[in-house]
Amino acid sequence: MKHLIDIRDITTDEIEQLIEKANDIIKNPEKYREKCKYKKLATLFFEPSTRTRLSFEAAMMELGGNVLGFSEAQSSSASKGESVSDTVKVVSCYADIIAMRHPKEGAPMVASFKSDAPIINAGDGGHNHPTQTLTDLLTIKRKKGKLSDITVGFCGDLKFGRTVHSLIAALSRYENVKFVLISPDELKVPGYIRKDVLKKEKCEFVETSDLQEVIGQLDVLYMTRVQRERFFNEADYIRLRDSYILTPEKLDTAKADLSILHPLPRVNEISTKIDEDPRACYFEQALNGKYIRMALILKLLEID
Repeated sequence: MKHLIDIRDITTDEIEQLIEKANDIIKNPEKYREKCKYKKLATLFFEPSTRTRLSFEAAMMELGGNVLGFSEAQSSSASKGESVSDTVKVVSCYADIIAMRHPKEGAPMVASFKSDAPIINAGDGGHNHPTQTLTDLLTIKRKKGKLSDITVGFCGDLKFGRTVHSLIAALSRYENVKFVLISPDELKVPGYIRKDVLKKEKCEFVETSDLQEVIGQLDVLYMTRVQRERFFNEADYIRLRDSYILTPEKLDTAKADLSILHPLPRVNEISTKIDEDPRACYFEQALNGKYIRMALILKLLEID
């Protein structure tokens, strides 16, 4: 594994290895404090981020490494017209590994052709977000003890949500995973996910616009926000942004061991009253992101 651009770049065996490594880091953090001593991570974020960028930086620092980079395109030579390829080629002269976020689908893939250092896709437009998917898989495995034989509901923006697309692609490779896709018609999962992932892998799935109707079936509920930045029409965004809001009342018919995930940031799609519910896993999920990224950095740098 030279780069991680798409979650499908890695096998389920490699995913299990990363999860095992992350769990060992959680149990034995002192073993890893100098694993990346003298190594440098470059964070090239052409699009704003809080959790992903800071978790990458925290991951490298906890491994004993250093961090350099920028947090917005305006802070880089992209503002002068420099191409992504040239930026990455130069930065790979200074860093041992690169985490890159870009608003254009495919930009990290282009970067991987030019870089002399491993590239990690930290999100490209509405396409992929593989390290968030690894975070989600680690969280589900720690909560459920397995990644097969579960029913997973995705609720909200399933059209533009790259975290949803990546997680569906990953879970489709595990046995007996049933998908429940909950969204308004305008935000349904894209046709290529339905055709090239769900149907191709012969996954059982249903589509509905009614969260309340299906919540009792779910082992995992993956909530998403309706993303203003993915809309071309402000009126459509305003009309759909409050389509699905999870409240304590809606959990009355949910399983006692339901796991509620959210890639964050949250706007208002999950009531803050749910934060104290033992089924709320999203802040633990955010913490897991640091550990799985530590495991991935070690894997790509070939550090035992």
